[in-house]
Amino acid sequence: MKFFTKEWYEEAQIRSFLTFYETKEEWEDNIAWYESEGLDFKEFCKNNLEYKRTDLFKYLPAFFHPYIQDGTLNSQFPSEELRKIVDQWRSEYDERTKANGMTYRSYYDSIKSSLPESVIQLFEKSLHDARVTSIETPSKDIFILTLDCRGGYHYLTDVKLTFTGVEKLQPKNLSLGSIWLYDEVYLTKTGFELHVLVDSPLMEFTLSAETVTIDVIS
Repeated sequence: MKFFTKEWYEEAQIRSFLTFYETKEEWEDNIAWYESEGLDFKEFCKNNLEYKRTDLFKYLPAFFHPYIQDGTLNSQFPSEELRKIVDQWRSEYDERTKANGMTYRSYYDSIKSSLPESVIQLFEKSLHDARVTSIETPSKDIFILTLDCRGGYHYLTDVKLTFTGVEKLQPKNLSLGSIWLYDEVYLTKTGFELHVLVDSPLMEFTLSAETVTIDVIS
């Protein structure tokens, strides 16, 4: 991936983590809900912060570090100062994401007329949230993926992607159950290169091929 990378996605999860309630009343109602369900709100916050700790330190500037260290980043109603800094950080992240999206879209539009129709379909009919159910490599230059798209935006059934003229496949350990998140397509001298960000586990997957055939399995 050149734009929607593993690091970009990890940072996106931090952006979602830094979502605060607008009012103190909403905050207290949230705590009350946990208590009504017999749940320990402070323990939940502690565990959630611990799960994100490495990436919080990795992507957030030094201003945030004391809040991470003492656990108050998500266990207390935010001060106006903290809220202001969070809003600024989220805004800067959103601007970078928007700029990346526009840059890639401009590139894609410039190559679209040179891409095979099936590659255009592959990119424009998003496979976001599709799950890998089968992986086949019948020969060194053929790679077949079957995806369950029932949780996605298009197809809503199983789809088989058959890549032919495959020259590059990295890494080779794509897992069954992986979730297709985001993709980028690039034009090459012999066809195209597909970059896919997948989850479970989170990784960047790249292959180059001459063409792809898309079969919708009813």
